Amino acid sequence: MVSDHQYPDLQIEGLVFAQLDRPVRLLSPQCRSAAELALAAADADALLNQYCPVDAEAIAALRRCRVISRYGVGTDTVDLPAATAYGIAVTNVPDYCVDEVSDHALTLLLAAARRLVWLDRVVHRGVWDYRPARPLGRLRGRVLGLIGFGRVARALAAKVQPLGLRVLAHDPLVPTEAVRLGGAEPVSLEQLAREADFISVHEPLTPATRGLVDARLLALMKPTTVLINTARGPVVDARALAEALQQGRLGGAALDVLEPEPPPPDHPLRALPQVILTPHVAWYSEESEQELRRRAAENVVLVLRGQRPATLVNPEAWPPHPARR
Repeated sequence: MVSDHQYPDLQIEGLVFAQLDRPVRLLSPQCRSAAELALAAADADALLNQYCPVDAEAIAALRRCRVISRYGVGTDTVDLPAATAYGIAVTNVPDYCVDEVSDHALTLLLAAARRLVWLDRVVHRGVWDYRPARPLGRLRGRVLGLIGFGRVARALAAKVQPLGLRVLAHDPLVPTEAVRLGGAEPVSLEQLAREADFISVHEPLTPATRGLVDARLLALMKPTTVLINTARGPVVDARALAEALQQGRLGGAALDVLEPEPPPPDHPLRALPQVILTPHVAWYSEESEQELRRRAAENVVLVLRGQRPATLVNPEAWPPHPARR
């Protein structure tokens, strides 16, 4: 069962599942809530999941499920402890869109640095004048701070080197020597906040990272700093960010992710002219979407064949042993 998806069809998944030596019935009820999922997926042997929350109650209702395969890098839609407790393997596709997301983060950085979106709006209003954009600083010699130093952050660090940016990085899970080899200087989160002209967020959403960029951290940043987020919306405290921008304590923000998504009309960041917003699209290209769908389906096939996927998120649940409820 595919809990939910935004694709025109499920042909890619169907071709992968055809490799199994048994008939496959592929269902897609387009669930929008965990309660809907609990009713729809009770008899599913495997679950592909995009955005629908898979909470503990939904997992408890999965009587036969052996694997929950995420369409994506993050697994924050799935209650991992519950899945593990019920012996259900959880998989993801952690590296399918590294180029796309790092390209998007770089695009947001450049657009903010040159005020491209704002200038485009000015020209469309009939004003042909660069002076309203003053002051614009030279990019070379400025500082990019990376919060998190995984695959995407490392790709971004490499892509900004020719631009002459100095790169700082904070990631307590990555050894300092690995950070240096990746082209960045390892620093504390506080030093990064104080020194960076651009700060790009690349942390997964976990209990430890929720609200990581909060009012305290924002207060350490320069009044010209631009915050970029292509990771997960809840890593940044949106209300604290909006207040910092409204009060002139921060230069701008360029965000591909928000909390919630989509943002309501009265979301505090939607009305601010110094904020660039894109609709959680950093992951997308035609190639990355096809790769994501194929590999997510292949993870299901591996588990149903009794083979351990390389991208198993909860190794404690291997081999899967779904308890009958």
